[in-house]
Amino acid sequence: MSQIDFSKKLLILAPLAGYTDLPFRSVAKKFGADITVSEMISSNALVYNNTKTLKMAEKSPNETPYFVQIAGNNRDVIKKAVEILNEIPWIDGIDLNCGCPAPKVFNHGSGSSLLGDLCKLREILSTVKETNTKKYTSAKIRIGVDEKMPVEIAKAVESCGVDFVSVHGRTRKGAYKAAVDYDAIKAIKDELKIPVIANGDITDFDKYNLVMNHTNCDGAMIGRGSIGKPWIFYQIKHNEKSVPPQIVYEVVLEHFDKMVEFYGEFGVPMFRKHLHVYSKGLVGASEFRDKMNQIKKSCEARIEIETFFRRFV
Repeated sequence: MSQIDFSKKLLILAPLAGYTDLPFRSVAKKFGADITVSEMISSNALVYNNTKTLKMAEKSPNETPYFVQIAGNNRDVIKKAVEILNEIPWIDGIDLNCGCPAPKVFNHGSGSSLLGDLCKLREILSTVKETNTKKYTSAKIRIGVDEKMPVEIAKAVESCGVDFVSVHGRTRKGAYKAAVDYDAIKAIKDELKIPVIANGDITDFDKYNLVMNHTNCDGAMIGRGSIGKPWIFYQIKHNEKSVPPQIVYEVVLEHFDKMVEFYGEFGVPMFRKHLHVYSKGLVGASEFRDKMNQIKKSCEARIEIETFFRRFV
């Protein structure tokens, strides 16, 4: 198990449903992410032995420290879910999702719904902390449901004994379009004694520096800003506004190889959504994507990907 060094600014890959699976996480880790987190996993699905759900908890050999994020609102179910995760040796920490704004999660009483009932939030998060035998417990929050109450929420989280908290600077109502309130994140950092990780619209090297300077947070959690450019972690680590074309070339090929390794031939069509972003703005991208949409075999797909992206090295 790797010890987290909170004395340096941490870079964490945020959990994103449908994107931050094992292949993507392994690439982000290789190119600079300090901590990776699984896609959000339903505590109910874990408890009822959902094979697909357990597969989501698998990790790549290079993912250390590695966290699994769970969601739920029932104390007994959460407790059982954590007990299941306790038996998986490669997990270093468990994170509770207190921020997902998706209606199906919110209406279930999970995710950002917990922000509207701080007693319930404390009950669920304290259960995770008390049951967890892993080294770390953390939580990911937003700054409110409809109205902003960042410090009150953050202090409720801190009172549960977590090791750090990640803060998305929007309310649930703000979804992913409202302006991120970095002042609210700064207010949380100023009040809490535990490490605070800033999250929300950190999309490039300059924005990372702006957010870190403004909030004085202990690190950044980057999600959508890494889709199509997991080298953002490389840029930040190496203090570079751009990355060498060779790095882009290596990332795309390695990501594709990891997809096929993890999913088999089904990884080929699954990779298309990533290719759309990787190739965006490049000469001939439209024709390349059209061609890739017709290819089903991994050996053929890799040749086409290698040929296309090598042109820009």
